[in-house]
Amino acid sequence: MTAVDPGVSAEVTAEPHVAHNYHPLPVNIARGEGPWVTDVEGKRYLDLLAAYSAVNFGHRHPALVAALTEQLGRVTLTSRAFMSDRLEPFAAALSTLAGKDMVLPMNTGAEAVETGIKVARAWGYRVKGIADDQARIIVAAGNFHGRTTTIVSFSDDPEARTDFGPYTPGFDVVPYGDADAVAAAITENTAAVLIEPIQGEGGVVIPPEGYLRRIREICDGKNVLFIADEIQSGLGRVGETFACDREGVVPDLYLLGKALGGGILPVSAVVGNADVLGVIRPGEHGSTFGGNPLAAAVGLRVVEMLESGEFQERARALGAHLAAGLEPLIGHGVTEVRIAGLWAGVDIDPAKGTGREIAEKLLDRGVLVKDTHGQTIRIAPPLVIRATELDWAVEQLKLVLGA
Repeated sequence: MTAVDPGVSAEVTAEPHVAHNYHPLPVNIARGEGPWVTDVEGKRYLDLLAAYSAVNFGHRHPALVAALTEQLGRVTLTSRAFMSDRLEPFAAALSTLAGKDMVLPMNTGAEAVETGIKVARAWGYRVKGIADDQARIIVAAGNFHGRTTTIVSFSDDPEARTDFGPYTPGFDVVPYGDADAVAAAITENTAAVLIEPIQGEGGVVIPPEGYLRRIREICDGKNVLFIADEIQSGLGRVGETFACDREGVVPDLYLLGKALGGGILPVSAVVGNADVLGVIRPGEHGSTFGGNPLAAAVGLRVVEMLESGEFQERARALGAHLAAGLEPLIGHGVTEVRIAGLWAGVDIDPAKGTGREIAEKLLDRGVLVKDTHGQTIRIAPPLVIRATELDWAVEQLKLVLGA
């Protein structure tokens, strides 16, 4: 196929050999601005799947574009023998934001999770004294931590897991939201509990109040690490810097990604204290591109934008506004609404269609949402969205539902 500039040409021919992992909505996006994206034919869409696509602050946010552009004029990549002058400020700012000592930068969320697993196992052997090759990690049912072979080994989602075995051992699955089940599953070989504070792919599933505090208490009492996968929930999305902040809980390791790149490029990180993250020795773990100058420059600017608390407050206020619009739909095409900050899971009445069908109808009306698990759509706008734009999106949902 002849290459085209999607920002100029309105004619794009689909390439049938391209494998789409996420069953994408049928739209070819050319450019974005604020909470809006425009396709190659000039149609505009209000993007309400920004957490999913790692765009947190808005498409082409000027502060992030400026950081990227400035760094492009200096250096983009360095030899692995050198550290750029952007990495140390980025790591220092992110560790301060998280209240931790150390940052191990990676690229994708799945890399951060894989790194967290390696750290937990190394800690289990080198600090806790677990016998060789016996370390186990407790995870929750309904989880989504990525799509690598090890991660899908402890998934119970058939679409993520089927036909990708043999699976990596060493994981114990317990019901999500049940802290007593976590406590019962811990043995002398348990190195860590790996939990999403809110299950994003599961449909913005919010655990019972006190669940995270209880896990922290259990881990402290049993000498087990608490690892929080905040790749979707962290960095302002839920109205706090981290979803764990909703219960005043600090895990041993934060796994971060998506919003850390500000929608500009992939950036992820594992953040923890030296007594945990420091168990990784020089040469044992790394990444060709992790912590590269471009990523570090953008990540630093993202952290700086979060330091004031403005975006967290905006997520809280706009989330309350969104809830006021969505909750009256319960019983009118919607069976349940779950909201944490500016992040909502909306369960669709089967009589109105599947989540996928509703997402496609919203697409026709210029609204982008993501379906999941059959009957659920997820709403995750960029944090720069306005209340009036949320109102318009809710009105389109009403029309689609016939409410």
